[in-house]
Amino acid sequence: MKPFELNWTAGEDGILLRTFLQEKDISKRALTDIKFTGGFISVNGKEVNVRHILRAGDVVRVVFPQEVPSDGMEAEKIKLDVLFEDEVLIAIGKPAGMNTIPSREHPAGSLAAGLLGLYDERGIAATAHIVTRLDRDTSGIVLAAKNRHVHHLLSNMQKRKLVSRRYEALAEGIFSTQSGLIDAPIGRCDDSIIERIVRPDGQYARTGYRVLSQYAHFAHVEVKPETGRTHQIRVHMSHIGHPLAGDDMYGGSLEWIQRQALHCGSLSFVHPLIGETIDITMPMPDDMKLILNE
Repeated sequence: MKPFELNWTAGEDGILLRTFLQEKDISKRALTDIKFTGGFISVNGKEVNVRHILRAGDVVRVVFPQEVPSDGMEAEKIKLDVLFEDEVLIAIGKPAGMNTIPSREHPAGSLAAGLLGLYDERGIAATAHIVTRLDRDTSGIVLAAKNRHVHHLLSNMQKRKLVSRRYEALAEGIFSTQSGLIDAPIGRCDDSIIERIVRPDGQYARTGYRVLSQYAHFAHVEVKPETGRTHQIRVHMSHIGHPLAGDDMYGGSLEWIQRQALHCGSLSFVHPLIGETIDITMPMPDDMKLILNE
């Protein structure tokens, strides 16, 4: 596979190449990699350094070094549900019970390891650049980049709230309002390295929700997190007295389902290279559908 590259045309005279590349959101880390690990930058076909002065109409070519998989992560042959793919991005439908990345408790069988196996089969020189993670027992869409630069672009877009995710959840209890915003800081629980709680000294966290259907013991709810804190939806729904069905860590009952009833069913963003809006959807899995149909 040929190295990933980008090409632009300079629009003005006298701009420093380094400044031009910063405007294109090429990170300092990427420039260091290009300098020391095999990539190069050229202007009008001639290799240059970042102190080069550009003229209007100059063609700038950036060739990134070949990537290698991360140390300590083994490629695995795992059947993946590919929902969207192009040259630089791939979106996978993750089932509940699969880690997004390996953990100490579950070192094998992760989505990331499956991506590496897929890349091996296709001759793609890349590591697993996960953009949107999901908890092990949350199902739904996981977005990954096929190179470090696109991962950097999408991570910056996430910080600017330009990557939108919508979830479907089954939240216990009878809702008194059909929609709302939960604005409550989240931090670690003092006696657990895993559990999170709402606490005054926690990180800012905000979640919107809308009741789609109310049932006798729970509601089918659409949830849109505006921030990305660990366990945010689970903690916030529990905080307002509506824990997710199956989420016994945060007060949910195991009567209807054996995992938190949470599914990322919609992901939307503007493609960082071509500027088109990408909308990806994934239907609710059978274990959640079954509860709604009972």
